[in-house]
Amino acid sequence: MLREDRYRKRMLLGQDGNSLIMMIAVLALVFCIFKFIDIAYYLSGLSHETYMSGIFKWFILPAEVDRIVDRPWTILTYMFMHDGVFHMLGNILWLWAFGYILQDLAGNSKLLPLFLYGGVAGAFLFVVTNNAFPALSADIAGRTLHGASAGVMAIAIATTTLAPDYRIFPMLNGGIPLWIITIIFVIIDFASITSDNGGGHIAHLGGAIMGLIFVLQLRRGNDWSAWMTRFFSWFGNLFNPEKKEWKKTAKKEYFYKTKGTQPYKKVSNITQKRIDEILDKINSQGFRFLTDEEKEILKRASEDEQL
Repeated sequence: MLREDRYRKRMLLGQDGNSLIMMIAVLALVFCIFKFIDIAYYLSGLSHETYMSGIFKWFILPAEVDRIVDRPWTILTYMFMHDGVFHMLGNILWLWAFGYILQDLAGNSKLLPLFLYGGVAGAFLFVVTNNAFPALSADIAGRTLHGASAGVMAIAIATTTLAPDYRIFPMLNGGIPLWIITIIFVIIDFASITSDNGGGHIAHLGGAIMGLIFVLQLRRGNDWSAWMTRFFSWFGNLFNPEKKEWKKTAKKEYFYKTKGTQPYKKVSNITQKRIDEILDKINSQGFRFLTDEEKEILKRASEDEQL
């Protein structure tokens, strides 16, 4: 019964461990946790500034290098921190819009690594510009960076580079090309550099550059997400006994009915293991990389599920 439920879930969603849904859930969960802490401070008679200086600041990225040395984990944690509801919702909407397309084009395994690469690149550019340019370094004390914008920008640029002519809002005269929407967004964002949060917007530019480089390297056959995907897979399997047992018992097997058929006539035999392999291939490479045989197996499995 457990395997049937798992099979039904995977066929319904089309993927196992959807990275996009997981990332949105993590961003929302982190926001809610820290908002509850903020509310607890308020109910205790403490100000919002006390919460920001006592809790929030330990997870956001400071512009000053000496403070980063004291809190190096902020290079990663700042990407998941949002103080405002609209800031968090805006990032989630962009993440959903571009992440959905990216998963279909390049598979499920590229999304999280690209998000992290973009966030780290944004953090690097944020720190460098705030310390190198006098216009920013003059008021560097207390300047910080938080939010998923740099990582989301990397995903947006990478998706647009992969499919610039992808059309959205098809009801508007056949749709608007994705590259036009992205250029407008980047121009608006870049024009805000002169604002009080100029360093933050420069971090978005760092994410955009990383998204472009990531896709260019991918086209050359250099998949920068491969090592991270292997690490996440290894770590996830540590807490998945069923997967570990599957790996240990997996031997050379035929996925075809070998009895009662001619040697040259292969009839695909649908097994749970075969379905898992095909779905894992979709996760790592995308649906368009499936062979005709694998697509036929999924089609037959889907039809059997509906009976």
